[in-house]
Amino acid sequence: MLELPHEKTIRKNLLIDAKAVGIPIGSAEIFVDNTLKSVKSSLKQTTITENQFKTAIHKELKKYNADFAYVYKNRDKIV
Repeated sequence: MLELPHEKTIRKNLLIDAKAVGIPIGSAEIFVDNTLKSVKSSLKQTTITENQFKTAIHKELKKYNADFAYVYKNRDKIV
C-alpha cells in the first residue's frame, strides 16, 4: 500500500474541515479514515502529482458529504 506523505497533517486538516461543516467528530473520523485508506489503495503509482492526490481525496470525500468535499477542494481559496 502507498505511504502518504504527511498523513497525520492531512488527517488533522480533514478533521478540521469536517468540524467546520458540522459533521460530528465520530462520523468525521470514519469518513477521513475510509477516505485515506481508499486513496492509498487506489493510487498504486510510485510517483503521483499533488493534483492527482487532491483529486482522489476529493472524489472519496464526495461519497460521504458533498459540503465536506467542497471545503476540501476549495481549501485556501475560501475567505
